[in-house]
Amino acid sequence: MRYTGSVVLGLNDALVELAGVLTGLTFALQNTKLIALSGSITGIAAALSMAASEYLSAKAEGRTRDAPRAALYTGVAYIITVVIMILPYLLVPNLYVCLALALAAALAIIAAFNYYIAVVKDLDFKARFLEMTLLSFGVAGLTFVIGLAIRLLLGVNI
Repeated sequence: MRYTGSVVLGLNDALVELAGVLTGLTFALQNTKLIALSGSITGIAAALSMAASEYLSAKAEGRTRDAPRAALYTGVAYIITVVIMILPYLLVPNLYVCLALALAAALAIIAAFNYYIAVVKDLDFKARFLEMTLLSFGVAGLTFVIGLAIRLLLGVNI
């Protein structure tokens, strides 16, 4: 439980960012392989960035001994989330089914993690689950609109 905050940081940031990125890319690129490529690059870069940020944050808080492990937990949680959410785009040809599966995977990750935290820390599962779900899917919806608008604005049809 010592690094729960680091895992939460990695999971939540990956879910929020990648749900948004995949939603936006699905409607902007219209190609599962391009979406998988773009999402993977974005996700890996973001995982490395979050791990480095968690390392620096832990050091700034005076947790110098914990910094490497905190960074590792954040980065690994992020990468695992990226892999799970990108997988449908590598296995399923229909991009809308891919998006639905990626978002369902995000929902399952949110549910599993919040259930674990609720049990271990004796917290309200429903409130935590709803908060994380609304954040993740709210960003995904907003990014969908942004991706569609940018695609139309730039006149890009792939």
